[in-house]
Amino acid sequence: MTENALNNSLCLLEIGTEDLPARFIPPAMKQLRENAEKIFRENYVPFAGIRTYGTPRRLAVIVDGIPQMQEDRVKEVFGPSKKAAFDIQGNPTKAARGFAASQGVSVERLVIMQKDKGEYVVAVIAEKGVHVTEVLPDILKKLLFSLHLPKSMRWGDRTIRFARPIRWLLALFGNTVIRFEVDGIQSDMVTKGHRFLSPEAFQIKEISEYKNLLANHSVIVDSQERKKLIIERTAKLLEPLGEKVMPDEELLDTVVNLVEYPVPVIAQFSEEYLALPSELLITVMKGHQKYFAVENKAGELTNHFIVISNTSGENADTVRIGAERVIRARFEDARFYYEEDTKKPLVERLEELKKVTFQESLGSVYKKTERIVSNAGFLAGRIVPSGKENVIRAAQLVKTDLVTGVVREFPELQGVMGRYYALHDREEEVVAQAIQEHYLPTHSGGKLPETDTGTILSLADKIDTIAAFFSIGLVPTGSEDPFALRRAALGIITILFGKGYDLTIRELAEQALSNLQEAGNMQETENAMLKFFEGRIETVLLDQGYSPDLVSSILPLSMVLRLQEVRHRLDALREFKKKEEYNDFLAAVKRVNNIKPKQALPEVTYQLLKEEQEKQLKEKLDSIKPALVKHVKNNTFQDALMLLSSLTEPINQFFDHVLVMDKSEEIKQNRLSLLFEVWQTVSHIADFSKLQTS
Repeated sequence: MTENALNNSLCLLEIGTEDLPARFIPPAMKQLRENAEKIFRENYVPFAGIRTYGTPRRLAVIVDGIPQMQEDRVKEVFGPSKKAAFDIQGNPTKAARGFAASQGVSVERLVIMQKDKGEYVVAVIAEKGVHVTEVLPDILKKLLFSLHLPKSMRWGDRTIRFARPIRWLLALFGNTVIRFEVDGIQSDMVTKGHRFLSPEAFQIKEISEYKNLLANHSVIVDSQERKKLIIERTAKLLEPLGEKVMPDEELLDTVVNLVEYPVPVIAQFSEEYLALPSELLITVMKGHQKYFAVENKAGELTNHFIVISNTSGENADTVRIGAERVIRARFEDARFYYEEDTKKPLVERLEELKKVTFQESLGSVYKKTERIVSNAGFLAGRIVPSGKENVIRAAQLVKTDLVTGVVREFPELQGVMGRYYALHDREEEVVAQAIQEHYLPTHSGGKLPETDTGTILSLADKIDTIAAFFSIGLVPTGSEDPFALRRAALGIITILFGKGYDLTIRELAEQALSNLQEAGNMQETENAMLKFFEGRIETVLLDQGYSPDLVSSILPLSMVLRLQEVRHRLDALREFKKKEEYNDFLAAVKRVNNIKPKQALPEVTYQLLKEEQEKQLKEKLDSIKPALVKHVKNNTFQDALMLLSSLTEPINQFFDHVLVMDKSEEIKQNRLSLLFEVWQTVSHIADFSKLQTS
């Protein structure tokens, strides 16, 4: 393929704008790629690949491998029903003739096709593809209008809604300009370089040179290349100092989309500020200024930091001086808040929580703290009785840092600052650490609290939040979850799976609701909470790779079992499905399930067992029960399942030789009681009616 042929297979759209917020750029690039795929296909223009680019001043997409001609295609247009289109003699009606005329075909060319359980006349129209330059203007306009970014609005007297004003449009197919107009802006082959370093407009004549030409004008258009440059240049700057940037992927992704030409600059602040909590310094640098904190080989914060400049290296001194001046002022503010906070012990801040509303119908954060203390005391008695005093103390202080100056200024430091203030107040280390840990885990599968005290506080807080909002009917619906109750539930589930406490979700729910007795129907609320938790557990287990039928078989028990035991049972069932006994056993117990009564009957009367096969089934059932109980107690569920499989033959013999629905009502009821007892016994492990054959 010649270079000209290659260039003619490329299409480029660049949308030049005023500076876009960094967080808008990644989703915009994702939309560009996905929408381009859809729109090009809908318009019968094939392609080989799509690349998207984004900087604060531009969003761009290059579509590779576009042929010169649009694809030929056959279009099927459905018209009136067959009944409406032809009379009883089969002659076309006025409806058929009108439809054919509207589609430019003769009535004789109409065909009959099935659709939605009916027959309709269809015009089959062959359409020949045109040169792609004829359809690209419409495609590229559709692509631009398909972008939906946060807080899009109209600017000035423009009619189009966009995140920021559009300043230019670059649209090429090969070296041909694709002409279209949006809001008075005419597409062209002209783009612009870096706002300060190379502000002049220039032409893109070859799409293959797009990235290189922009780089020559101080724009690194590929975000991955900008990220690589930041990482490499920063490492090189810090190498002589034996230091490195503290890892922060979130900050890196943000900074990458704040600049078009990244130049790292090393700066420093006075070592006196290192006396402040390191998390506070890092948060100030990251949150307000988007600066990177720096650590030494021991992982300790140093007084250096990295600024990513959007200008040339010649301006490094100016950038550094400005950054150091700004960070000094920010650190002074932080130090003021911190020193003011430490003048008042956390315990004296409890009263202030009465003035902070948790939720209008649920009262203050002080009331929530009282409920947390109650929940924590219950859990401490179950998990760490000897550490109950520290648990209660930590529960009392757990929300007090919310009314401190630092946390009001930096809400993301709640818990972290609570730990520092507790240590300053000479509280026990375990109390201080628990205050910080009680927000963990922050997501399903996330880091767990290290201490039992922190874990208890986390459970106590999260279950109270869920119970409180459920008690007033504020429950998640669809994708809406304004109070993050799903996240709280997943945190609880992650803890119970990870820690293995002898504790069930039902017990947690009952304890939390006991603090909210004045609020509505508690039984109804509890049932709703447990159903909510079941849904979260189902998601977690499916994500962990368990098959849907296995999960369904154990889900009803998940509220009354330790979650680690739930996993043990699932693992055993998964292994049991691989054994040759499994399918026969499953078929046998499903025969039982098909006929057993829905509710328990009186216990089986042995004297009423007339047939040998029903006696043998009852004897076998009684013989395995003691060992089954022991296996369940010891979590040896594979052995329990193999034991249950020994019922297969007695069950089949029973159904082959015993008539359950005997003429004698007494004997019939006794046989149904026996089947109910069989089902109850096997259901101690799982609901086998939900399982599928292997």
